[in-house]
Amino acid sequence: MAKYLGKRFVALVAIVFLVSVGAFYLVHLLPGDPTVAILGPNDTAHNKAILMAQLGLNKPLYEQYFIWAGHIFEGNFGQSYVTHQTVLSTMATAVPIDIELIVISQIIAFAIAIPLALLAARRPNKRLDRYSTTATFAGLALPPFILAPLLVLIFCVHWHIFPGPASYVPISQSLSANLNSMILPSIILAIGSIVVYFRLLRNDLIATLQEDFITMARSKGMTDRRILLKHAFRPSSVSLLASAGINIGALIAGTFVVEYLLQIPGLGYELVTAINQTDYIVVQSIVLVVAIAVVIINFIVDFLFSVVDPRIARE
Repeated sequence: MAKYLGKRFVALVAIVFLVSVGAFYLVHLLPGDPTVAILGPNDTAHNKAILMAQLGLNKPLYEQYFIWAGHIFEGNFGQSYVTHQTVLSTMATAVPIDIELIVISQIIAFAIAIPLALLAARRPNKRLDRYSTTATFAGLALPPFILAPLLVLIFCVHWHIFPGPASYVPISQSLSANLNSMILPSIILAIGSIVVYFRLLRNDLIATLQEDFITMARSKGMTDRRILLKHAFRPSSVSLLASAGINIGALIAGTFVVEYLLQIPGLGYELVTAINQTDYIVVQSIVLVVAIAVVIINFIVDFLFSVVDPRIARE
């Protein structure tokens, strides 16, 4: 187990390094010039040269990278070129919003997908199974940027069940108002996860229920419910864990879309705003933090694999 986790940790460090290099260099390929956004009408050649020297943008890119990476190791993510706020303070405000969105959406997704998959796998090809499978095809065909305006139109404009865009309330102000403002975006994010989790778990459960040890459990007089929950669910949950880990990247991308469309001040909203303002330091810091978060989450999922199925660690 220790050897397996050690290899995974080394791979994690290497991936984080490559991601940091990619994030830094790719951001500098963005069109536009940050000095233009900063100087505005004072954008003269003389002022531009002075500003670039102050920001260190006149140095070769590799030097800029090592300076930036050194500051990151010290916990200094820099300061926004436009707002002059520290990037760390911006992310400290935005990250809890993304975490809350992802956690609530996953609670909704698991609460719906797991019971539905258990019921569908218990009686495959029956009415419930056919209806739920058909519904998941519809959910799979609707990405967040389609679902968001559609559900806002239905639940906010016509039915007035949830508040509309730009209605986010921090949890420190009011817990109930915060949850009310986060339920709709969480549902939008959860729909894609529900589809993936349901289909994977249903198919794995149906396959597991054909195994010999399940036949032996039935011969001992165990009820279908106990067989499903005690004997079939755990070996069928490996793919569910894998999809949950991989799904984090898609969820973060989904939160970016939802946050920007619904004007929720999370990382996605801050990232799009920084891209529009050519605020390099904010963009590359957010991209790096998100990439590291995805890598760490997948590392944790790999560890959970070894707990659920010890054969993975032995291999």
